[in-house]
Amino acid sequence: MARPYWSGQIQISLVSFGVKLFVATEAKSDIHFHQIDRSTGERVRHQKVLASVLERNPDEAADQSEVVEKSQIVKGYEYARGQYITLEPDELAHLRVPSKHTMEVTQFVDESDLSPEFFEKPYFAVPEDEAQTEAFLTVRKALIETKKVGISRIAFGGREHVVAIAPAGTDQHGGMMVYTMRYAAELLDPAAYFRDVKKTAIQADSLTLAKELIKRKSRKFDAAKFVDGYEVAVKELVDAKLKHAPIPRDEAPAPKRGKVINLMDALRNSVQSRSSDADDSEQRATKKSASRKGPVLVRSNASKSPKSAKTAHPRRKSA
Repeated sequence: MARPYWSGQIQISLVSFGVKLFVATEAKSDIHFHQIDRSTGERVRHQKVLASVLERNPDEAADQSEVVEKSQIVKGYEYARGQYITLEPDELAHLRVPSKHTMEVTQFVDESDLSPEFFEKPYFAVPEDEAQTEAFLTVRKALIETKKVGISRIAFGGREHVVAIAPAGTDQHGGMMVYTMRYAAELLDPAAYFRDVKKTAIQADSLTLAKELIKRKSRKFDAAKFVDGYEVAVKELVDAKLKHAPIPRDEAPAPKRGKVINLMDALRNSVQSRSSDADDSEQRATKKSASRKGPVLVRSNASKSPKSAKTAHPRRKSA
């Protein structure tokens, strides 16, 4: 098992038990771009230099003596314009923040009360050791049966987060999830974007057809059926350039953004069309994705200039 991202206590009134948190996601894309000098094909690297050096010679490269080593860089808090207080790593590590070690649950809310826009990142939560399991599973079962989610705080990654503590999936997974959440102040005011949506009367027949269309295309969500189409397209492009083949391009015209002339006709035709059948459309999407996953980025021995090969080939992530 991977190393835990955080270890500490979940505290509910006088009840507390130790948990370990593990990051629940990972970046799967193996497409990674470097910055390349177009004229030489060489990789461009960045150096950290004093701001005063750039202000003095903005168009000139810094001397090696003006480059600041990583060990010499500390964090600085700007308390006035151009005035900084430096903060050492040890000072930040010993900040007096109780939630660094304990997630105190301050309230429970209904699952339906949490809007999706507040959720940020998921973590797996497991008991810290066998002695913590009984309390862990008792609280988990209580959350399932009451359909509640615990709200707490946790400090890591340079800030204190509001978190939601919830049971994970079904009983086949005996763990819990901890979701970091956005603060209300971080969300833009939706009224500024939605207030121009004009109030329009909705026809009963149109609503009935829309519900039928939704019903026909409804099924259980399966995340494994979705692939990153952008990554697939980039691999096709890189493979074509390595083989000196024609460059694949999107030649399809942009869809017309016209006004719907007859909503009833569009809904009725959608419901009657075989393309509205969810299973049928999903099979076509799956087959298309599978057929496009073919290109594997392997260098060909065909003659080509080193410059073009270096420029075209993005670095693959190491396993």
